[in-house]
Amino acid sequence: MPRERRENRRRGAKTDAPPVPVTPPYIKRRIPYFEMLNDDELSIIERNADTILEEIGIVYGEDPEARDYFLKAGATVEGELVKFPRGMCREIIQKTAKAQFTQHARNPAKSVEIGGNNMVLVPAYGPPFVYNQDEGRRYANIDDFRNFVKLAYMSDNLHHSGGTVCEPVDLPVNKRHFDMVYSHIKYSDKAFMGSVTAAERAEDSVSMAKIVFGDEFVDQNCVLVNLINANSPMTFDATMLGALKVYARNNQACMVSPFIIAGAMSPVSAAGVAAQSFAEALSAMALVQLIRPGAPMIYGNFVSSMSMQTGAPTFGSPEAAQVMNIGAALARRLGVPFRSGGGFTSSKLPDAQAAYESADSMHSTMLAGANFVLHAAGWMEGGLCTGFEKLVMDADRLGGYQKLGAGLDCSPEALARDAYGEVEPAGHFLGSAHTMRNYQTAFYEPALSDSENVESWEDGGAKDMRQRAYERWTSRLRAYKPPPIDAGVKEELQAYVERRKSEIPDAWY
Repeated sequence: MPRERRENRRRGAKTDAPPVPVTPPYIKRRIPYFEMLNDDELSIIERNADTILEEIGIVYGEDPEARDYFLKAGATVEGELVKFPRGMCREIIQKTAKAQFTQHARNPAKSVEIGGNNMVLVPAYGPPFVYNQDEGRRYANIDDFRNFVKLAYMSDNLHHSGGTVCEPVDLPVNKRHFDMVYSHIKYSDKAFMGSVTAAERAEDSVSMAKIVFGDEFVDQNCVLVNLINANSPMTFDATMLGALKVYARNNQACMVSPFIIAGAMSPVSAAGVAAQSFAEALSAMALVQLIRPGAPMIYGNFVSSMSMQTGAPTFGSPEAAQVMNIGAALARRLGVPFRSGGGFTSSKLPDAQAAYESADSMHSTMLAGANFVLHAAGWMEGGLCTGFEKLVMDADRLGGYQKLGAGLDCSPEALARDAYGEVEPAGHFLGSAHTMRNYQTAFYEPALSDSENVESWEDGGAKDMRQRAYERWTSRLRAYKPPPIDAGVKEELQAYVERRKSEIPDAWY
């Protein structure tokens, strides 16, 4: 079935000024990376990761097929434990892995490039709770999920529809993936993620993608990115491995991301966490390439520190930023895309704590050079909650990171020599030809920030950021218009979902 194609939406009313450019579908980074370690220090981390793989090993539980792949490639298998000769995983990966790949969207204009100097910003993933100013914190449902997909679709600063933006707990556990994947396809035309909570749910995700893009296109191109977590320390379980094998065989991107709470699932030191995360990911990325050489994949690390007083995870910490920075450098040396970062916070409200922790996390993400930034908007309460106000607040700020990441324009137009010829000393540039040509794009203006004088602010109701964010997401949902979708594709998807649901009894845990 051919992929649906349509023109970009037209933006803006006609004026005498030049048209505002369409926001790029992802950030094309033109600023340097900041690396905390030099080459010799990074080599030490790599050697320590190889030592973990060689001497400690990784458990591949309840998956003899995965262990057999490794055994045939030269690893040692001791029951469920696999030990890897020094350098084996790196050699397998570097032989066939892609440094950059395209994830195709339903609307080709919104396809994203993952890897290289590119950065893709993605909503939060996984929370079972949602928060909004009217209702407070509560369990998420499928209507919440659909609304988050709509908001991400309408945001120029979010490049991707994401995956489990929240967990719709009003649907059976074994069937909710149908509604989530269908919602991404119906309510958005951006790239999206598939289900990983069981191998058969991964198969359903691939089948639904084939209805949209066609069997042959899916076999030869990436249309799904999928989050594969290690069960740290040094373990991959059957659920994650089942999904990994499905996606690898179908040439879809596996984002291998050890999830480590330092001090509980790893040593407390940043160097130790970095080596362990890299070792765990190296083994699973090697498995992807053994299953299907050349299949796209992403090295991810997701690390939080913990309160040594309470044991609770902490976010926005300098230690997590250190591990992320090391991970990005290791991914570049390995030659694969990198996933990490986001707008992390432990705060239960979209308040000052949420703002500074999320800002610290995103600054570190930008400096490190992450390619795929999951949790870039909406994250609250250490990942237990997706916030409606928080999502639009974060997305508003992400526009600033897009401007920062694009680098500094030093073209003749940017140097503005003609403006100095037009405006005399002690004059002003407000009406100059250069200003009139560039005023619409010269500065990033966040929609939610208030820069009016206090009298105007008071006349407008003296609203704080949370109130402005509440009004923004509610008004955006009222203005939402779905993207076009081929009627035959929609009908075939609905029939597939209805048939598959009828074949499976409900399961609620």
